[in-house]
Amino acid sequence: MSQKNERVVEVFGLFIKHIQEFLKEAKLNHEEYTNFVDWADRLGRKGELPLFADVFLETHVLRAMYTDKPGTQPSLLGPYFIEGSPELTEKDGDALILTQRPDEAGEKMYFKGNVSSVNGQPIANCRVEMWQNDASGKYSAFDSDAPRYNFRGHFYTDENGNFEVRHIVPLPYSIPTDGPTGEFLEYTDQHPMRPAHLHFMFEADGHETLITQVFFEGDEWLETDVADGVRLDLMTKLEENNGRKEAKLDFVMREQ
Repeated sequence: MSQKNERVVEVFGLFIKHIQEFLKEAKLNHEEYTNFVDWADRLGRKGELPLFADVFLETHVLRAMYTDKPGTQPSLLGPYFIEGSPELTEKDGDALILTQRPDEAGEKMYFKGNVSSVNGQPIANCRVEMWQNDASGKYSAFDSDAPRYNFRGHFYTDENGNFEVRHIVPLPYSIPTDGPTGEFLEYTDQHPMRPAHLHFMFEADGHETLITQVFFEGDEWLETDVADGVRLDLMTKLEENNGRKEAKLDFVMREQ
């Protein structure tokens, strides 16, 4: 017989307690309850549970955990992350090249960043994972004809915690709406749009892994992001410089 997991017992007990309180407050009838179970079953069968959790639940978890803590605020991992990205080595000047296609469509962009600890010290050799959508608004490996790791890659900060990447300006996009998640959006009269953003994951010894996103001033979907993932300290300005787009942002990691 396996040993009882006290943490599971504790968390499940709290879950049941608050579910019971929720049911009392919501005053669900049996038909509403069974409709919910049927919808949740279809959500799982469609493979949309990670999507729904990312869009409608994770942001609230992150706010509760990190709003009052120092360092860069985390944002959603999102459903479009995949393992195994290549290390970026090809460069355009000092900028690492994120795309795998020489004739990549889209508006060329250069992004600069710096990674430091909450104590102000730069973090050298920090592993940085970066991914984004392409000029069609799609992510490689997900309903896209692009190479599997297009606009995906990892690299390392220099001795001063700096990095620079060449890519394209990302686009706003709609989350999938052809399944139970789309039904939920219709029930709640919400649009499915996310503002344009870049995804980052930072890993460094002695620090918490930081998973976050970068957003751009002026995007029409910032205030109504369907995933509520926008944070003020994750905003940057997209600027024109010598015929190309540039942006920058500093990131601060929390010590373990």
